[in-house]
Amino acid sequence: MPGVIRTRVGYCGGTTKNPTYEQIGDHTEAIQIDFDPKQVSYEQLLKAFAASHNPCRTPYSRQYMSAIWHHNASQHTAAKSMLKAEEERRGEKLKTELAPLSEFTLAEDYHQKYYLQSNRLLKQHYRSIYADLEAFINSTAAARVNGYLGSNG
Repeated sequence: MPGVIRTRVGYCGGTTKNPTYEQIGDHTEAIQIDFDPKQVSYEQLLKAFAASHNPCRTPYSRQYMSAIWHHNASQHTAAKSMLKAEEERRGEKLKTELAPLSEFTLAEDYHQKYYLQSNRLLKQHYRSIYADLEAFINSTAAARVNGYLGSNG
């Protein structure tokens, strides 16, 4: 999406120290989105979030629930407004949790840029460009190629 600079996957919303995929505890899988507000608004990101999944579905577990973690009062207000409008549009109660962000824990390296890392040739190419794994994970270019490979390009 134009204006999205970087995405990273991880865990939010729980109390378990150092969550992992195998020991997620009471956390939820989440995505962290860094964006340029001059190119894409928080409201546009919220609309994309609502359109990308079924927020009315009862989650299988807390790990897979629909949630928005906000950074400030303005984001809270915008998210609450979007959720209300989305409920009215769908005519159903949404099961999306809205909560302040307390901590975001990065998921394991093999979860980052999943589609890109699943393509052996592209993975080798992109990993050779970046000095280390952290630079690869934080790369805007890698995030965009990953999105494209996941049919979101």
